[in-house]
Amino acid sequence: MLKGVTVKVSEMDFLGIKCHLFLFVFINSVFISEQTKVEVLLDMRAARGELGWLTSPYSDGWEIVQRVVNGSQLYTYSVCKVEGGDQDNWLRTTFIQRAPAATRVFVELGFIVRDCNSFEGASLTCKETFNLHYAESDADVGTSFHKTQFRKVATIAPDEITAGAEVQVNTETRTVGPLSQKGFYLAFQDIGACIALLSFRVYYKVCPATVQSLASFPETVASGGAGNGESQALREVTGTCVENAVSQEQPRIYCTVDGEWAVPVGHCQCRAGFEPAAEACRECRAGFFKESVSSEQCEPCPVNTEQSAAGSLSCQCKEGFYRAPKEPQTAACTAPPSPPLNLVAMTIPTSAGKLQLSWGPPADTGGRDDITYSVACERCERAACLPCGEKVRFEPGASDLPVPRVGVSGLEPLLNYTFTVEAHSGVSQLSDRQSTASVTAALQYTDPPKVTSMRVDKQGSTSLVLSWTISQRALPQNTRYELMYRKKEKDSEKDVTTYTVLVLEKNSVQISDLAPATAYLFRVQAQNPVGGSGTYSDEFKFETLPEESKTPGNTAVIVGAAAGGGAMLFLVVVVLLIRKRKRNPTARQGVEDTYFSNSEQLKPLKTYVDPHTYEDPNIAVMKFASEIHPSHITKQKVIGAGEFGEVYRGALKAPGRKEVAVAVKTLKPGYTEKQRQDFLSEASIMGQFCHQNIIRLEGVVTKYKHAMIVTEYMENGALDKYLRDHDGEMTSYQLVGMLRGIAGGMKYLSDMSYVHRDLAARNILINSSMVCKVSDFGLSRVLEDDQEGTYTTSGGKIPIRWTAPEAIAYRKFTSASDVWSFGIVMWEVMAFGERPYWDMSNHEVMKAINEAFRLPAPMDCPSALYQLMLRCWLQDRSKRPCFNDIVNLLDKFLRSPDSLKTIADFDPRVSIRLPSTSGSDGSPFRSVSEWLESIKMSQYSENFTCAGVVTMEQVLQMKNEDIRNIGVRLPGHLKRIAYSILGLKDQTSTLSVFAV
Repeated sequence: MLKGVTVKVSEMDFLGIKCHLFLFVFINSVFISEQTKVEVLLDMRAARGELGWLTSPYSDGWEIVQRVVNGSQLYTYSVCKVEGGDQDNWLRTTFIQRAPAATRVFVELGFIVRDCNSFEGASLTCKETFNLHYAESDADVGTSFHKTQFRKVATIAPDEITAGAEVQVNTETRTVGPLSQKGFYLAFQDIGACIALLSFRVYYKVCPATVQSLASFPETVASGGAGNGESQALREVTGTCVENAVSQEQPRIYCTVDGEWAVPVGHCQCRAGFEPAAEACRECRAGFFKESVSSEQCEPCPVNTEQSAAGSLSCQCKEGFYRAPKEPQTAACTAPPSPPLNLVAMTIPTSAGKLQLSWGPPADTGGRDDITYSVACERCERAACLPCGEKVRFEPGASDLPVPRVGVSGLEPLLNYTFTVEAHSGVSQLSDRQSTASVTAALQYTDPPKVTSMRVDKQGSTSLVLSWTISQRALPQNTRYELMYRKKEKDSEKDVTTYTVLVLEKNSVQISDLAPATAYLFRVQAQNPVGGSGTYSDEFKFETLPEESKTPGNTAVIVGAAAGGGAMLFLVVVVLLIRKRKRNPTARQGVEDTYFSNSEQLKPLKTYVDPHTYEDPNIAVMKFASEIHPSHITKQKVIGAGEFGEVYRGALKAPGRKEVAVAVKTLKPGYTEKQRQDFLSEASIMGQFCHQNIIRLEGVVTKYKHAMIVTEYMENGALDKYLRDHDGEMTSYQLVGMLRGIAGGMKYLSDMSYVHRDLAARNILINSSMVCKVSDFGLSRVLEDDQEGTYTTSGGKIPIRWTAPEAIAYRKFTSASDVWSFGIVMWEVMAFGERPYWDMSNHEVMKAINEAFRLPAPMDCPSALYQLMLRCWLQDRSKRPCFNDIVNLLDKFLRSPDSLKTIADFDPRVSIRLPSTSGSDGSPFRSVSEWLESIKMSQYSENFTCAGVVTMEQVLQMKNEDIRNIGVRLPGHLKRIAYSILGLKDQTSTLSVFAV
């Protein structure tokens, strides 16, 4: 696409500039780079004859210029009425037939715009832009031309302005739609510029027939169709899989508005035995295979397999080789392992009844690395061998051993044990190959260890119950103990060695017939079953109790202590509960509490800093905004005009970051220092915010001649215009989701003690993902730290229709006044961008509000949502909900969609305000076109005329089916016209808005 073609030539005085050859150069090159397949509906260059376009006014507006260049007839249109101001010059095309499937078309313009500074004395009235409009029709209306039938598409601004001898040719492309009727007209409106229209082409794009991901898709007209943000530029197309390919779901792809295929869904895959090749599926070659449906290539047969035939699904293993049950056909075939090597059994000297088995890995693993081992045990006595049973234990286990060793315990001495170790792999169960090794081992008895401790388990006046422990070493079965004890004489000289000896089968004993209050000495040794004895233990001294002694009765003491402790604990708990209730007054709230919280609750710490408090505002900009070098910014197209200059769509490519789309606000030349500071103060404000529903500041340009503010780019623009363009296309649930995002952003601002002051749908931007973000902080100010939490303005304009009554009357703004504005935004959203209070003057709006009148519920508005609006519009600001309450309530609606099903009462006479364009005496509408214009449906004037509905009496007889039959198909437009007719039938002489 050409941008700003510059040509130096002569021979033709065109708009005061010599330019002849450049027309031929431009017209013959501007469309050469177009590679997308297009279908042209109208081409100014290809017409080669009188175009027959209408001009208004007929003799004092646009002019047609005819020239012959290289034997070709070329036509251009020009207008240059830059003096006098208030220009309104129209140029309308002939009727353009629409292809049935083309619901959106592209308009490509080549034009020149003269620099207003080149006209002496006319710089104040001169303009450098013009407007593009369109109107739909089911029939060619010939020379009939009505401005009110046209809808604006865009304001066309040049990228390059012609100032001297060098002619700057601009090319712009705009999209027109959605289109639903048989054809349409395009019109150019000049409001005081010096313009030459050199080329003009209307076309739609076509996605060519294609095969993608093994799916075949037919040629399709590129069109957006109606829908919400993400899907409006896509057309879904279904396809079919190529031969020998299948898909689990119907293959689909989307044809974009640019004539390109995008986002394929449900890819086709080649069947088993076939592989993709050049958008087709071909048979696997011999020696290759593919076992399942996929987009993968055929694979060569793995090792140890037989050669496969063409189109094979698998490769068979050679004899003696196998695949594990869960292994895919792509796995190599393997064999079971050979037996383990060098199996040995080693006794553990310090542990009785234990030994250690160890072995080496198999010499042949069969090509596998999942080798494990299992151990089996048999106990042999004389000629009989039996399984060892549960008494013999293996550490860490008897099977699935990953390492070549295992510990064995619980063995008895003097018996032969045979241990068999088997190696396993994933294919062992598929083969008869033996992979075992065996070893036989026997344990000998050793002297038992020494008893290390003895204790009294029960003590009496004539008896003692004793038990003892032995060292950690395990003991064989049938171990016995020899206990010796004697009385300890009080006179050491008489302390003789007179022992009583007991042989015991276990490590505990009860000894009776002892003397009361007497000390005894005990020692013990362990003996193995074949008579071997361990070392005697040291002597342990224990005494019997006196005969009169009794065990102290502690029960009463324990019960008393427990009762006292319980009473004390109860008192502590009661005191803590009372203190907690005093500290937390909200604990006293009952079920009557609503979503609307106490406005006196503590607010978070104030974190916002007003840049106007800085003595040098430039310091605030440096502190809160990042500086961007202008070379990193590319301005692409004018998308609007701000208070200080134009707004561009552009691209930001910062070092180390990928390129992102941005919006660039510029400061027009000739600014004062105060204007520059006011311009950059908005960046100082935005730079302090970081929230998904607040417009994001990318940075600023302040150190160069042209100051700029760079923010994220919101593809769908202002919310009010977006809603008007998609009237009736979204459900209440989707609209509540938008409101939830706006409320979330306002809650964030409110939590920072920040007042917006200009909250309206026009200041909400929406991106391609349908996320709404609060923007435009030109009127915003921080809350002061006074008790009222207000900010008193020093003057300036106030948006009356969106402003709370206390802010209008006293110029005091709070977060509660922002809540009032949010209620108006809710009404705008549910009314699809309708203007609040319609055409009432600001004075009438203020008077109605002060008399307690409020806006009525919009058409199809859920009752619960309208009740929330009325809460936001309460006269007493202290009773309005805060933004935290609003977020919670909207979340509740989104969690329970059934709460949105009840619709608020609707009066079409009030909502549409029918008398607004009627006679001053309130008489009925004089014509159908006047009525349609009053309800902003003038684009259907031609439909009513072609259907023969030309009087208001005929309008009053129409039903919904009649409206649909004349070509009104959009649900929102159908409802608006139907409700208006209903209101006309009941119309009274005066109408007003609902009272609360």
